[in-house]
Amino acid sequence: MAVIPFRRRRSDPERVGTMTLMEHLEELRHRIIVIFLALAVGSIPAWFLYEPIKRALQEPYCDFITRNPEFNPFDDNKCGLVFSGPVDAFTIKLKIVLYLGLAIALPVVLYQLWAFVTPGLTRGEKRYAIPFIFSSVVLFAGGAAFAYLALPRGLEFLLGFAGEGVFALLTFDRYIGFVVLVILAFGFSFLLPVLLVFLELVGVLTPERLGAWRRYAIVLIAVFAAVITPTGDPITLLMLAVPMYVFYELAIIIGRVTRRRRASERRPEGT
Repeated sequence: MAVIPFRRRRSDPERVGTMTLMEHLEELRHRIIVIFLALAVGSIPAWFLYEPIKRALQEPYCDFITRNPEFNPFDDNKCGLVFSGPVDAFTIKLKIVLYLGLAIALPVVLYQLWAFVTPGLTRGEKRYAIPFIFSSVVLFAGGAAFAYLALPRGLEFLLGFAGEGVFALLTFDRYIGFVVLVILAFGFSFLLPVLLVFLELVGVLTPERLGAWRRYAIVLIAVFAAVITPTGDPITLLMLAVPMYVFYELAIIIGRVTRRRRASERRPEGT
């Protein structure tokens, strides 16, 4: 049986970015296989972490029920989520395991994406692979943590609209889908500087262009933050919009530093 390495030696066309269409497709196939293998490996420990992760995901709803017992659909003080189909329990567990497996395999997934889209970069620019992966994981984790902390307020805002005497009988499947959607939205929003720096590296954007678009960026960031925040209140909006704008300015600074370093590396010695 053939062994598929997570990191393989590049051919000469790959190193200089002159691959044919078929070579690009073969490279893409290899990267996709590695990503699926990493997901399968990451899902193994995720299966055993299901119970603590399930309790952690359910905790924001339990916090809301504890603070607002009048919205509890059950007679006792326990918080609970329901499922409505005979196979829902299995599919819910499978979804959580796959989500967690993807989170565990995220460094491998990011490296495969980086390796596929950067064959035309110089050797010096390819050294940014490790900072790219590390910063992406840290920023995504920061966004996910921020979303998790904002969930109790979001649930209180959303579930409180119906008023007293109307109970929310939430299904576990839809609740998990909502929580994962919020976490992914916040996590990917925190990846803004990584995306902008990458576009600067490949020449799609420049620091000057980003600086000229600053006013439009502020408006778009404010609108984006207002849309994805679960509560819509000004405090939560600012807590998301301000870091995103700081990340935007940071991407401009990193782009200028990278361009100076690239110019110094290409400058002939003695000049």
